Amino acid sequence: MTAQTVLTVAALTLREVARRRVLRALAALTATLLGLSAWGFSRIDAEFGGLTTGEALMASTIVLNLVMFGLSLIAALGTAFLAGPTLAGEIESGIALAVLARPVRRAAVLLGKWLGLVIFGSGFVMLAGLAQLIIVRLTTGYWPPQPVTGLALLAAQTTALLTLGLLLSTAISPMASGIIAVGLFGAAWVAGVVGGVGSALGNDSVARIGTVSRMILPTDGLWRGAMHAFQDPVLLSPQLVGHPLVSEAAPTAVYLAWAALWVAMVLGLAAIGFQRRDL
Repeated sequence: MTAQTVLTVAALTLREVARRRVLRALAALTATLLGLSAWGFSRIDAEFGGLTTGEALMASTIVLNLVMFGLSLIAALGTAFLAGPTLAGEIESGIALAVLARPVRRAAVLLGKWLGLVIFGSGFVMLAGLAQLIIVRLTTGYWPPQPVTGLALLAAQTTALLTLGLLLSTAISPMASGIIAVGLFGAAWVAGVVGGVGSALGNDSVARIGTVSRMILPTDGLWRGAMHAFQDPVLLSPQLVGHPLVSEAAPTAVYLAWAALWVAMVLGLAAIGFQRRDL
């Protein structure tokens, strides 16, 4: 495996992604969400008259987390449905067989495709997220306490999901891999909400559901870390504990290390599955 091969495949993957209709759909959805959020935040400013009251600050922060979840969902849909065709689609069409007939290792091709998807997914969510933060700043004057950390965690969430989609695409069809990946993304978020409710009610058994789900699929844990970075500390009041758009604590260094290890393990499984896949 050479670095040149990996970078070449990554560049070709980015070029391929740029030609797909999914990209245009992502752009349209993102533009619509940003436009609606600009209108919504302008209404918050008109209603409360800026961040001079606790209600205005709370409303701006919660709505920001809601819109950021919308962006993360759009990124999840896009990357999941791009990861499947990028690999499984080429296997079904026979393109992969033509490429791998040359002295090119399958692991290098897989890693290059993964790198290209990571660059695209991370770039998309960070640019869209930055645009959203600027909209909030211009309309309400609010600026999150840790914007860089929040955007980086959103990019990490996207990376985790597309890696899972890539693994699934080595075993099943492109459409099925995208559907399953998005379904697991949604299930992890719901489990996180259930766990938050359990924590608010003091029910350890229910709260453990969220903890276990964040270990199995770290997308929700990374998302909650992003929320914590975007939200104002005023939201950590006792009455908002368990709220689905409020995060009580930032992710620990141990959890971030686990998320990185999880991505590496899933990518390794994808490499093994691709190596054994009949072309």
